[in-house]
Amino acid sequence: MSDSPDDTPGGPIGAIDTSRLDEWLAVHRERLRSMVAMRLDHRLIGRIDPSDVIQEAFLEAAQRYPEYCRNPNLSPYLWLRFLTMQRLLILHRRHTQSKNRDAAREVRLADAPEISVDGLARSLADSGTSPSDRAARADEVARLQQALEALEPLDREILALRHFEQRANGEAAQVLGIRPGTASQRYFRAVERLRNVLTPDEDSSQNSSR
Repeated sequence: MSDSPDDTPGGPIGAIDTSRLDEWLAVHRERLRSMVAMRLDHRLIGRIDPSDVIQEAFLEAAQRYPEYCRNPNLSPYLWLRFLTMQRLLILHRRHTQSKNRDAAREVRLADAPEISVDGLARSLADSGTSPSDRAARADEVARLQQALEALEPLDREILALRHFEQRANGEAAQVLGIRPGTASQRYFRAVERLRNVLTPDEDSSQNSSR
């Protein structure tokens, strides 16, 4: 779940070699795309393509790569994630706010769109459902949505970071600004709740035996 050994800036700057940046973009593209897709407002589906958000973020990354190499405070993935989230917030504002407001002003990640319960439920169902089982997918998505609605937004973020963005617990905690121990506890608690929802018969028998 951690980045590869080559996923570090390192090395002398001099003439900037962007080949390493190209490698990072290739490795992390799908994770970042998944992150964007799960945060799109339902009103914007069809108007904003996650791939377009990623492309704009990568163009900015290319411009800011020398700056990052001089002061790499974040891991490469978290840096790309930061730029992608900024771009998503700007595009989100551009499509949802009045035209007389500057969509790019005061871009703060605290204002970024939260994970969509529907998007996360469908992603979880897709990741654990084989094509032969898709007939039951609608029911599974509905049960997942109900369970996810009961979770706090922070728990949904942890699920996405650990499960879809494949971040280690320490890095997930860093993104969310909480202690690693807290992140771990909340993650396993959220997973257990979802497991109980997806295996109701097993859960009921456990409860009846207590």
